Amino acid sequence: MTTSAPSLFPVTLASAVRRVLPGLALCLAVTAAAIGLEAAEEHLFGRAWLEALVLAIVIGTAVRTAWNPGPRFFPGIAFGAKTVLEVAVVLLGASLSVATLLAAGPGLLVGIAAVVTLAIAASYGIGRALGLHPRLAILVACGNSICGNSAIAAAAPVIGAEAEDVASSIAFTAVLGVLVVLGLPLLVPLLGLSPMQYGVLAGLTVYAVPQVLAATAPVAALSVQVGTLVKLVRVLMLGPVVLALSLGASRLREETDVPAPHVTAGERPKSGRLALHRMVPWFILAFLAMAGLRSAGLIPQAALHPIALIANVLTIVSMAALGLGVDVRSVAGAGARVTLAVVASLAALTAVSLGLIRILGIA
Repeated sequence: MTTSAPSLFPVTLASAVRRVLPGLALCLAVTAAAIGLEAAEEHLFGRAWLEALVLAIVIGTAVRTAWNPGPRFFPGIAFGAKTVLEVAVVLLGASLSVATLLAAGPGLLVGIAAVVTLAIAASYGIGRALGLHPRLAILVACGNSICGNSAIAAAAPVIGAEAEDVASSIAFTAVLGVLVVLGLPLLVPLLGLSPMQYGVLAGLTVYAVPQVLAATAPVAALSVQVGTLVKLVRVLMLGPVVLALSLGASRLREETDVPAPHVTAGERPKSGRLALHRMVPWFILAFLAMAGLRSAGLIPQAALHPIALIANVLTIVSMAALGLGVDVRSVAGAGARVTLAVVASLAALTAVSLGLIRILGIA
């Protein structure tokens, strides 16, 4: 009897690995295909019009549409959609530094925080007015107002978002993100924007840092520098916003309207006494801890790039898992409303951003 106890943990661990391996291997295969297609885009066109993050969802959804994985794949897909995503969010904390926030100056910093707050409120209101479920409206609002795919991925497990909601918001936000990169420079002559003003506008409206570079490079070097700085400060809002969601979205996490629990990105705890780890999920605390370590200089500079690379790959894996769990009919059913919500939300964000530029007197 005494000899069986030491072997209990290894046996349990081995069985858990065997349980998730088929589905996780499928997620990794989709991830490899997405990364390969992104590399092919860069080789053929000089840039990736669709990032691997988006391609992973598209490929995963295509596979799920053409072939319904059996029950043995469900545990691994769920592991990729939830646990892998949470680890990726934690690692994202290493890319945030308080020093970046302090370097931007108080006026612009307060303005950026105000723009993000107003944009989230406006986007959520627009989504609800169009009949979107509160969780989907929150995802669209966070994606538009903060940093696109990364914000959606970070908010999803906090509010218990369904895989269909995550895939819908990311898919439509990604498509619109490409259109913004192509169309935003047209506002320079139309509105008579200076390179400084355009840099602030791009930093406040474009979703991802690489997209900010693509949107500002055709205008001016100053636009690139200002846009990148504003965008990085805007990304710093992800921590407070997700923390606020974790504190205020317990009702959403407790809802039980999940048609297929094995494909959901979120955890819906049972009702009852709200424990601290339910009120503030572990990965949010770990995310803030990582940001604190980065700000204190306790993460070696040489480790930042590998950590960012690992976080990116894990996020792609989780998006592949979400795609593999999506019923494409549900996404198509919500498509028109989500598209309209994203477009209207982006228009509101642009208007608020232009207002901030005028209020601050940015020349």
